[in-house]
Amino acid sequence: MKPTAFVLAAVLSASSVHGALDAKIKAKGKKSRISILNTEFGAVTPENAMKWDATEPNRGQFNFGNADSVANWASSRGKFLRGHTLVWHSQLPGWVSNINDKNTLTQVITNHINTVAGRFKGKVYAWDVVNEILEDNGNFRNSVFYRVLGEDFVDLAFRTARAADPNAKLYLNDYNLDYNGPKINNTVALINRLKARGTPIDGVGTQAHLIVGNLAPFDETLKLLASTGLDVAITELDIRIAKPVDSAKLAQQQKDYATVTTSCLTTPQCVGITIWGVSDRNSWVDGTFPNYDAPLLWDDNFNKKSAYTGTDNALN
Repeated sequence: MKPTAFVLAAVLSASSVHGALDAKIKAKGKKSRISILNTEFGAVTPENAMKWDATEPNRGQFNFGNADSVANWASSRGKFLRGHTLVWHSQLPGWVSNINDKNTLTQVITNHINTVAGRFKGKVYAWDVVNEILEDNGNFRNSVFYRVLGEDFVDLAFRTARAADPNAKLYLNDYNLDYNGPKINNTVALINRLKARGTPIDGVGTQAHLIVGNLAPFDETLKLLASTGLDVAITELDIRIAKPVDSAKLAQQQKDYATVTTSCLTTPQCVGITIWGVSDRNSWVDGTFPNYDAPLLWDDNFNKKSAYTGTDNALN
């Protein structure tokens, strides 16, 4: 299923949007996500509720409490829901990481995807089937999946997901695909190998965790991803500012959000933008990059920033 409009979306926690930005982005033929969630965004991505440690902490014992909450929230409000994520090396229970037998791991991956994707069949418009599988040097990450199964785990994940949820769009999702170099080149090469093998892949997601003033090749790399012939989604957008935050940096951030939005609008295969959070108050950036701040469209007090204006103006 390809949604008929460009989606503007936001990450949504289990404890936590047709609206102004969403209406404009849909008018451009694209998709977007994010109480502000109700008024500004047309789709949501669960930040943690669908990850492996949350859904299957012990083998064969599934817990969907938080995932169901997010799915029900989205459904009751008419929002698109992006499934995130089926196979990822992080937030992975130890019992999975300790598997060293091919048959066992194949069975575990198959059962996990069948159960998770099957539960939300028809409720999710797209799945991040595999997440962050390449290192920045372009090599496969040394995860349990690659160590035991090699590249075949990627095909296994996509084929299983297609069978479990036939109408959902299936994505490969990764970070640092916004810059020229071995990672984006090897991602494109991998996608071409998957397509040559008939593996069902519909899209590539570029997370776009960016830094203010450092977006020079964004339009170019977005179009390189689109050259695969797949849908392209900007899946986890934030643009962080090196401390101290000042008016000049906020002005540049406004320009940068406009650049990203315009790049998507001018790339026909770019189907949407997900903002990775709502307010600067609750961004993952605070804990991960302590020398950076203020990456989102709303400030700590949930006031619209000039970054919002940059996005809005680009949509106009």
